[in-house]
Amino acid sequence: MTIYDISEKAGVSIATVSRVLNGSANVSEETRQRVLEVIDKYEYTPNAFARGLGLNTMRTIGIMCADSSDLYLAKAIYYLERQLRENGYHCILCCSGYELKTRRESLELLLQQKVDGIILVGSNYIYEQEEQNKYILDAALTTPVMLLNGSLDAPNVYSILCDDYTSVQEATNRMITSGIRDILYFYNSNSYSGKKKLYGYRNAMEEHGLKPTEVFFNGTHEDISGMTGQLLKLRENGQVFHGLIAADDMLALAAVKYALTLGLRIPDDLAVIGYNNSILAQCCYPELTSIDNKLEALCQHLTDTLMDVLTDNYGIKNTMFSGDLIQRGTTPKL
Repeated sequence: MTIYDISEKAGVSIATVSRVLNGSANVSEETRQRVLEVIDKYEYTPNAFARGLGLNTMRTIGIMCADSSDLYLAKAIYYLERQLRENGYHCILCCSGYELKTRRESLELLLQQKVDGIILVGSNYIYEQEEQNKYILDAALTTPVMLLNGSLDAPNVYSILCDDYTSVQEATNRMITSGIRDILYFYNSNSYSGKKKLYGYRNAMEEHGLKPTEVFFNGTHEDISGMTGQLLKLRENGQVFHGLIAADDMLALAAVKYALTLGLRIPDDLAVIGYNNSILAQCCYPELTSIDNKLEALCQHLTDTLMDVLTDNYGIKNTMFSGDLIQRGTTPKL
């Protein structure tokens, strides 16, 4: 028995069932009783929807991230916790890792705590195979699920993300227009967001009749020496490039270190663009040109949307922000 079955048997929309489960007053008593009779008859998760009826709300939000040591994820959690606290909500954080099994377990743990909403931080929670996303869809039957920088079209799931594809595409176009045509793309993730960035780079290169050159780093996000070493091996193997676009600022800093190791001038011999516009962008010399993915604004909009959903107001299902290229010293004027 799912929310879809309930809507069919009660003769109402899925949205109406969701309103009943969440205790909304915007449902007639006759309709409410019809839906509740179906729920009672088929024993549809009675303990789960009791929370939505306001009988046991804890004013608590569950937050999941894969790795809280990741700079982007850690900053997102900071923004979310601060904004939720301002709205009178506490948070429970689960660091789920990257395995589907542990993610299911973490999500179930949060649901058992009767949280009022779930926030999944990072696009790596979304899988290409539909059946692997079932753990999210099941949770959304009783609890609103918010995706930060991921997208999934499903009832009671809300997506807030940056347009990673266009952001990288435009940055690549601007580097090409400046006269740099041999551009390497350096990345370390095949997540939803990671692939959007990669496709943006490829599209820009191909539109200019250039061959994309991509290098994947399969190490940890803190292994700067390993990242630099991989670029040095490319050089040893005869791979020369005068521009580099990185999927995050950590990879971009490794490119800066690579240039310094070889005595290359930045940006004359090598131009570098990072992604996230993190604090790292101002921790090197010259300072790093980076794409600002509007993380604080994303988190604020996610929190506002969640508050709308929890107070029975209309929540925008999908919101996409545009990234901005912040120019600093690692690129010529673009």
